[in-house]
Amino acid sequence: MIGYYILIGAIGLVSWLVSNKLKKKFAFYSKVQLQNGMSGKEIAEKMLADNGITDVEVISTPGQLTDHYNPKNKTVNLSESVYSQRNAAAAAVAAHECGHAVQHAQAYQWLQMRSSLVPVVSVTSGMSQWLIIGGLVLGGAAGIGLGWYVAVSGVIFMGLATVFSFITLPVEYDASNRALAWLKAKNMVTPEEYKGSEDALKWAARTYLVAAIGALASLLYWALQVFGVSRD
Repeated sequence: MIGYYILIGAIGLVSWLVSNKLKKKFAFYSKVQLQNGMSGKEIAEKMLADNGITDVEVISTPGQLTDHYNPKNKTVNLSESVYSQRNAAAAAVAAHECGHAVQHAQAYQWLQMRSSLVPVVSVTSGMSQWLIIGGLVLGGAAGIGLGWYVAVSGVIFMGLATVFSFITLPVEYDASNRALAWLKAKNMVTPEEYKGSEDALKWAARTYLVAAIGALASLLYWALQVFGVSRD
């Protein structure tokens, strides 16, 4: 278990460093005001219109960095610091979330795969580690049998969550690429503003990369604990 705590601690530290860097980047680029004077809401609405999407609503949501696209009710949810702001960071986030809306409208394969896993992962991810630990304890007391199979089911559930994390990567990177391509093609930002938007989205994507690597490391650790148990 000590090795696991060291692993989780190291991943947590890297995640914190990346998240902290992201917040600093957004704070910095929030000071780069857009010359076109458009707010995040206006940027989002224009990108949706330019892509022929008329059934998606742009709304404000509380919090910071809480921006997301909801495919169920077709809403682009922009945080308060993005919805009404007129800077490079707001433009990047607004366009990125609209990138997800475009993916949805075009039935982007990776987004569909990700969406299909959401119901399963939302149920299984929270219990996977407890199943593994409980199964190992039971298996250690009673020998290989029911406990081992319980632990294996936990590994399978954790594996699904890990797959979900990695499927999220192309979804997020593609949304950013769509956003940046649109911002440039439509001359929505100046070269300086574009660089800020690009840099901000790059660091946002790295948070998902760290999360995926962390999920894989945790899966490998627990898989070794389960399948490394000697069997009589």
